[in-house]
Amino acid sequence: MFSISSWLHLRIHFSYFLLPVFLFTLSVSPNFTANTLLFTFLIIHIFLYPASNGYNSYFDKDKDSIGGLKNPPQVKAGLYWLALLFDAVAIFWAYQLSVSFAFMVFIYGLVSKAYSHPWIRLKKHPYTSWLVAGVFQGFFTFLMCYVGINGFPVELALKPKVLTPAVLTTLMLLANYPLTQIYQHKEDAERGDRTLSLVLGIKGTFIFVMVIFVFAMAGFTYYLLQYFGADYLKIFLICMLPVVLYFFWWMFTSFRNAQHANYSRAMWMNFISATSLNGFFIYLFLKNTNVLAAFQ
Repeated sequence: MFSISSWLHLRIHFSYFLLPVFLFTLSVSPNFTANTLLFTFLIIHIFLYPASNGYNSYFDKDKDSIGGLKNPPQVKAGLYWLALLFDAVAIFWAYQLSVSFAFMVFIYGLVSKAYSHPWIRLKKHPYTSWLVAGVFQGFFTFLMCYVGINGFPVELALKPKVLTPAVLTTLMLLANYPLTQIYQHKEDAERGDRTLSLVLGIKGTFIFVMVIFVFAMAGFTYYLLQYFGADYLKIFLICMLPVVLYFFWWMFTSFRNAQHANYSRAMWMNFISATSLNGFFIYLFLKNTNVLAAFQ
């Protein structure tokens, strides 16, 4: 029933690209334990995200490259039930931590399904899908991780020192999201979907992303100076340098030849961005929790 192709469509490894949200949350979490940290990570990255990937793959039935799969295998019926099973495991396990966390996991699952389900199919609405994906994979997921990691009720997450970084994660995702669609224009158009990148075109996508990225960088600059200090900002800017250099190189090569706006370049963009952010947030976590001091 659960064929190899169904497991491949879960794209568990793709969760790495969304790991910065979890690590950013962890770096500002005051009440985590080893268990809540590990369980929240596994629930979200090994079950919830793959469930969303599999469910959307089932309805999209892509033939060309998708995030994490350059040559996706044919979708089989078992993928639908495997995705729902992963969803159920995520919700049940989250319930063991708290009702609030389980409810947020459930809500995330519902919204993610709306992206490709034919009854709603947010992919047909370019700006709505962009905003929904950015808010739920960013802001909402940050709060969800915060509730899971710390064992807090939702209301304790609704304070400026938590809401501010939650908003910043949404800005980063809003900047990155159109780039994940830039190599799928042909298949999206044939299927009748209107992603934001398809509407903007290749050049428009890069320019749009650049503008949103500037706002995101300005937000991070304010946040780090306000809550941590100039030294942290310097480390952040150093970590982001590879992202900026690769983005501009990719943008200019794609302007000269649209063939460069392809799957491989997009995955490299994702990898460099995720790795740079993961590195900084791990550093922020270690410094913010004084873990590094124990080895000095």
